Amino acid sequence: MQSCCCCLFVPIYPISVQYSLMFFLSGDYIYIEGSPNGRVETAFLTSPDLPPLGESCVRLVYQMTGSDPGRLNMYVRPEGDSFDFLLWSSIDPSDSWIIASIDFRNIAAKSKLVLEGIINPDAEASIAVSVISITPGFCIVCTFEDKHFCGYNNRWNPNLNWLVGGGTVRDSPRNLPADHTLDDELGHYMYVDSVYITNLQEVAQLVSPLTTSVLSGCLSFYYQLEQKSSNSFVVYTKDRRGHYEEIWRATQAVDSWSLVEVDIEASHSFQIVFEVTFSSIDGGHVALDDIFFSSHFCSNKTALLLDPSMANCDFDDGLCNYSQNHEDNTKWTRLVRKPNPFRFGDHSSGMGKTAVASWQDYMGYLSGPILPANLQYCVRFFYALSHFGITEDALAVYIYDDQDKVLEKIWSIPKSQTRVWIQAEINYHRQEPSKIAFVSICQNFWNCGQVALDDVTVSQGDCQSPGGSWPAHPGECSFDVGSCGFIQDNKDKSNWHRRSGMTPTSFTGPKGDHTTGVGHYMYIEASHMRRGYNARLLTWQLREFTGRQCLTFFYHMYGLGTGSLNVYLIKEKTQETLMWNRKGEQSISWLKAFVDYECEKNHQIVFEAVRGRAISSDIAIDDILFKKGPCKGSAGHGVDVGEKGQFRIKQDMA
Repeated sequence: MQSCCCCLFVPIYPISVQYSLMFFLSGDYIYIEGSPNGRVETAFLTSPDLPPLGESCVRLVYQMTGSDPGRLNMYVRPEGDSFDFLLWSSIDPSDSWIIASIDFRNIAAKSKLVLEGIINPDAEASIAVSVISITPGFCIVCTFEDKHFCGYNNRWNPNLNWLVGGGTVRDSPRNLPADHTLDDELGHYMYVDSVYITNLQEVAQLVSPLTTSVLSGCLSFYYQLEQKSSNSFVVYTKDRRGHYEEIWRATQAVDSWSLVEVDIEASHSFQIVFEVTFSSIDGGHVALDDIFFSSHFCSNKTALLLDPSMANCDFDDGLCNYSQNHEDNTKWTRLVRKPNPFRFGDHSSGMGKTAVASWQDYMGYLSGPILPANLQYCVRFFYALSHFGITEDALAVYIYDDQDKVLEKIWSIPKSQTRVWIQAEINYHRQEPSKIAFVSICQNFWNCGQVALDDVTVSQGDCQSPGGSWPAHPGECSFDVGSCGFIQDNKDKSNWHRRSGMTPTSFTGPKGDHTTGVGHYMYIEASHMRRGYNARLLTWQLREFTGRQCLTFFYHMYGLGTGSLNVYLIKEKTQETLMWNRKGEQSISWLKAFVDYECEKNHQIVFEAVRGRAISSDIAIDDILFKKGPCKGSAGHGVDVGEKGQFRIKQDMA
């Protein structure tokens, strides 16, 4: 960061270690170092206010030294939001400077970038940053005039690599042209030349940065190809798992800059790979320049995108676009699941509707809408079983074509715990238009039970590689990978515990978590507490925000001796106000709560559970979510109960 010191980036106080400035080679860099005191050292750095941005690329040149240095994170902080959204993160050490490229898409409000450096305890390590830049366009765009070459790099081959051509750098012994960007000798481009090879069948690959958001549109570039003997120039996309897909291949030599345009439809992150193969020293050369990407397709066709509402259904208002279109087949029915201590409710809220197949000697068939061809899909849904003897055919998922011909079976139910909602997720890809069908078969009365289906979602992409601008919402916690920064209050009488599966005490507590049925949740173990003892779980400090914010969470209060669950707001560590509460046994199911509130001060949210009169009073919470704006979609599940101070409170109906 030359000449401008920190370029208006400022440290955030208090921090355990500050960023420092030092001169290094041709410019300055900022860094943090570990300390011998055995603590985790953390430092933050914030950018100046950024105006609303369209498609942009953030580039970071950084270095992390030591065997286990810690972590470097980059966040975006939208104006008026309580949370910082994680854009990028790295834990990998390196002895050299590394270029990170992060796609930064369509921020409608002002925002700031926040760098967080974390050094592990006792680590003889450092984290340094030398360049932070924001440029318009996608990160795979490059004219090669930037000294870091936009994060493009060679997949190392000691015998053959892409080289920089033009300008004052070394040129090939061959007569190569001026670059395309500036059309003079000062500009730069990339080239590869067979004159440098030492073995037959040498391959050179130039690899773009990995896209950090889902992109579909037009890739364009200019190239020249001299073909004296056998060579090939091929362009691929490469996903995170290393799978290559050819998207273009040169078919003839061209002796002047020639434009190539290729449509890309990707539902996952990818890299562009420019690959040249030479089979002899007389293979000639290939030159490349001015790589661009547009979100509009080259051929002006309309992007083939899936409307999420097309194949999603929670069955609260009907079967959506699902149907039982076989003659005399009405085995799937919708049931209302009212909360009570004896029967589990639906998955969405604990008190909505779900699709159920439950008939002696039946085959239940429920098919969805036709989905476009040649796309990768992720299908997620929740299922629950009760009273099944043999579960092999209790539920399966098939793919049918648009003529109702079965194409393949993609999933069948594994051995599952009964009377708890379990999440399933399936990836599938077909070359033809297709639809999913949920099929339940029971051929033996003694093995027949009930299978319930809820919250079906279908999205483009890989289930394990979510798209979008943010990896996850920072105000969301399922407790599956820890406690998300929630804090145990040291002034209460007991603690919350993180658990998976059933609680130890019979006739109380959930049988599984709400998120997937096999994940984790937080609960109080009443058998370890006295009557009236409380356990309080606090959020980290949340920033003030403008307007309203919606807090949703799922709670489980089952057992004759159940006490109470309270949610408080603490403003600036002093003023505490009750926002929501429930007392006594509510349901054997997870129930959803909605809380609307406003707070223009720094604050914390407290979840307090109070032990009831008996040991059968375990209380659990799961899937906590804060979202900017008022609670939506709670009609029928909530009712306004008035205003208290600066908040509006919305409670779910029992």
